[in-house]
Amino acid sequence: MQSAPSVAPTGMRRFLPAIGSPAYHLMLAVVAICILGPLGGISAAFMNFSIGFFIGGQVLAGILGSVVTLPYGAEGKHGANYMQTMAASVASMCGMAVLIQARHWMGLPEVPGWQMAMFYGCIGMFGGGVGMLYTPVLVDRMQLSYPSGFAVANILRALTDPQLLRRSIAKLGGGMALGYGVGLASFKVAVIGTTGLSASTVGAGMIVGARIAVPALVVALAGHMASPYLVSIGWLEAGAPYRKIGFIIALGTILGAALIDIGLILWEAGRRFRAKQPVNPVPQEDWKRVNFWRLVLWVVCWGVAVVVVGHVVLGEPLRFLLIGVGLCFLFVLVNGISLGISDSNPISSAFVLTVFILAALGLTSPGTGLMCASILLIACSVGGDMQQDRSTGWRLGTNRVTQFRYQMIGIVFGACFAVVLAKIFLQAYPVLTLDQFGHEVEGAQKWQSAMTYKFVGALRGITTHQPHIMKALWLGISIGLVTEVIRKLMKRNPRYQAFRDGSTTGRTTDFLLDAVFIPSPYASSFGGFVELVTVYWWTAGGVFGSLYDSFNKRNQKSAADDALPADMSTMSLAGGGLIAGDSLAALSVGIYGLLSTVL
Repeated sequence: MQSAPSVAPTGMRRFLPAIGSPAYHLMLAVVAICILGPLGGISAAFMNFSIGFFIGGQVLAGILGSVVTLPYGAEGKHGANYMQTMAASVASMCGMAVLIQARHWMGLPEVPGWQMAMFYGCIGMFGGGVGMLYTPVLVDRMQLSYPSGFAVANILRALTDPQLLRRSIAKLGGGMALGYGVGLASFKVAVIGTTGLSASTVGAGMIVGARIAVPALVVALAGHMASPYLVSIGWLEAGAPYRKIGFIIALGTILGAALIDIGLILWEAGRRFRAKQPVNPVPQEDWKRVNFWRLVLWVVCWGVAVVVVGHVVLGEPLRFLLIGVGLCFLFVLVNGISLGISDSNPISSAFVLTVFILAALGLTSPGTGLMCASILLIACSVGGDMQQDRSTGWRLGTNRVTQFRYQMIGIVFGACFAVVLAKIFLQAYPVLTLDQFGHEVEGAQKWQSAMTYKFVGALRGITTHQPHIMKALWLGISIGLVTEVIRKLMKRNPRYQAFRDGSTTGRTTDFLLDAVFIPSPYASSFGGFVELVTVYWWTAGGVFGSLYDSFNKRNQKSAADDALPADMSTMSLAGGGLIAGDSLAALSVGIYGLLSTVL
């Protein structure tokens, strides 16, 4: 059979390397490492320092990466997927810079940067392998939805349209410019700085919406009003912020809700596993094939590397390192299922639960607890990204082995970049090194560091014996358990569903229940981790985003947005731009101050 004659590429594609060639992969890697990865990494580190959580860079990297592959047409979706995979890995690793901040808060000796980068890199390689190991079960057999991975796949398909691409970039660019301007003003203009205004906080609120943002305000105001009573019973020191004890209660509500959700997730996983059992083996497509035994060898080798580096280079006890590595096989699976069903990867909960488990097994050193629990934090973050990226690739038919290689390269770069970013931020902003858990820090309104706050609080619990801490934790767990049971029963009731969907009164009632009266502990707990002024800006962004979306839907002014995935709505794109712009402003001011000090 005679093959059809090849057609010479036209337009911009004439000047680009052929798909699949070494030059093609080199081009994608350079763009991802030099542009998309640093942008996502800076945003992730800044968000963890300023708020305490970070939004993955898959969507942003997918949109910007499509600019490079746009001349390839529909065939370029795989290249854009490779780039967003690598960039998201860099962002995930850079978000771990807060672990270095936690060492400063706890007064632990500084560890050489190359040792930390080596340790983090080994964990990332191990976590990525474990995540890949579970891919055939979670992605192929159970076919979990992974909402963000689904959205990225839709975005990469949609961005073969040049007009859609230009519109997305305009919204992102506008948000970044505004975020950069507001960020500079908050650092340089004293009047604005005293308001606690943070473009990234507002932007994150715009992305999540009022239903998620308002519960944090409710909890923060309730805690603020209850502070005098908490002082009177000895749970809080006079003049101390509510979040010093609110953190413990909020953490308990998350753990209580997680107990319910993990039980339901495991039950659902078992049901789906039984339902997806194939009758006859089906040959795998070429893009899906992975050498299983090589992958097992990869996991074993990098697991050993984590233990060797942790014990020989960092001097941590062998016993607790082995326990940390072993727990990864459980938590990466459970967190992966949670991410696949609910789009939530509770990495900080994995860290805190690991600290409690290690303490129950005899751990008394907070420094060792930090290093060993870091294994779970990084492995669950990277492993979840691995599974989510594989879900995107599953929908696009992207080569799984090639995607794995891109992610591993991103992990290596991200581990090094995380240490560099931590050094830049901590030297440029000394307030980040001050222990906010021990006492109130002046000028820390912009740097809430809620994730670090959780870590340090859990680690301090190893050595401090304060009865009210455990009482507050059990109070939170009870609240979380009861709240989540009520929510699950109510939301699954057919009569309530009919009432909710049948009228404006039902929808309004549902919103008030979610936002004010029985909010999800995952949403409301944020009010216990940060200061009140931060919650104000967070809520302002959420309310504005929801009002904007409701107004447009009511007046049918955003018909073009209706065809887009939720991740590409005007508010999500503008909010992501605000976060990126604010983080770039902080980084540029920090680098300028650092260079000024050195020179």
